[in-house]
Amino acid sequence: MIEKGQALKVLIVGGSGVFGSRLAKLAEQIEGVHLTLAGRNLARLEAVAGSLASRVSLRQLDRNAIDASDLAGFDVVVDSAGPFQASHSKVIEAAIAAGVNYIDLADGRDFVASFPRYDQAAKEAGIAMVTGASSIPALSHAVIDHLTLTWRQIDTIRIGIFPGNRAPRGRSVVEAILSYVGKPVRVFHEGRWGEVPGWGMTHREDIPGIGKRWASVCDTPEQDLLVKRYAPTRSAEFFAGLELGFLHLGLAGLSQLVRFKLLPGLRPFAGPMLWVAQRFLAFGSDRGAMTVRVSGVDGKGHAQTRSWVLNADANRGPNVPVLAAVALIRRLARGETLPEGASACSGMLSLEDFSDLFAQLEITTTTYLSQAHAAR
Repeated sequence: MIEKGQALKVLIVGGSGVFGSRLAKLAEQIEGVHLTLAGRNLARLEAVAGSLASRVSLRQLDRNAIDASDLAGFDVVVDSAGPFQASHSKVIEAAIAAGVNYIDLADGRDFVASFPRYDQAAKEAGIAMVTGASSIPALSHAVIDHLTLTWRQIDTIRIGIFPGNRAPRGRSVVEAILSYVGKPVRVFHEGRWGEVPGWGMTHREDIPGIGKRWASVCDTPEQDLLVKRYAPTRSAEFFAGLELGFLHLGLAGLSQLVRFKLLPGLRPFAGPMLWVAQRFLAFGSDRGAMTVRVSGVDGKGHAQTRSWVLNADANRGPNVPVLAAVALIRRLARGETLPEGASACSGMLSLEDFSDLFAQLEITTTTYLSQAHAAR
């Protein structure tokens, strides 16, 4: 526990990236926090530091070569760099060796699934290690908990993330998507586990606030965590969509090269694909959304469907993935503790933990309720 009156020393790995820089801008506003931004490119770190209102420290570090000595003196390290598709991380090992709390924004399915293997080591070190402190599963599970508070059964869960085309994108995000495009993705659909091609099940979604967007299935930790936590009887699905149809459908077309084994994968093409996407940044909009829809049976035995929609204009959407990490840092800065051990950020935060951050960023959320009727 951080003693009262003592500054919480936070190291943000990937501090100059799309998410790390946004995390820094929000975390610097937390009373009693001293930030250090770390990354390989010192010039980029200096540019981020120059945009902040308070003074921060900078440290040139390679995420893949970090060790315990690099974390000495810190209370918590936040890995915002990614990609998190591998199941190994030098940052995790360094945090355990240094006895420093660890938080990441991981969205890699294998990475999150393998995370509990660090549980015993984290407990022996007396630290909290939290993975997936991001839009999924931290925020999505907080939303589901809120929507289904008194329910006796959940039948379906459907989550979608739809960024605006003008939202900044980093290479690690592109690599994360390309790592599974066209490859078999394990999904829970129609009451059983099966496989579909990554970026398949392509369809149109009508989203309040932004209109119709294309959507395709993604390989994320959500599919596993949703089934484990909520035990839906029929389905637990996660989709994402690119705003520009030709980019979304173009990627769906390229996925066939992987599906039919004409290419082993698309991840080696992350650089060229990012370059192409950046050529079209002037098109589309800066409006993004996140949707959560659940159906099931409430406490009175009535069938219910409830939806929650987040709308983020003016390129505020890229702030959403860092809000859970901000909430956890804020908790530590207040002198509170996080559960010792290593676990996903599922059930740690409530929707209330995000509400003031949404208001601060002018991000709107709306809940839609269906008309209840007797369940069959």
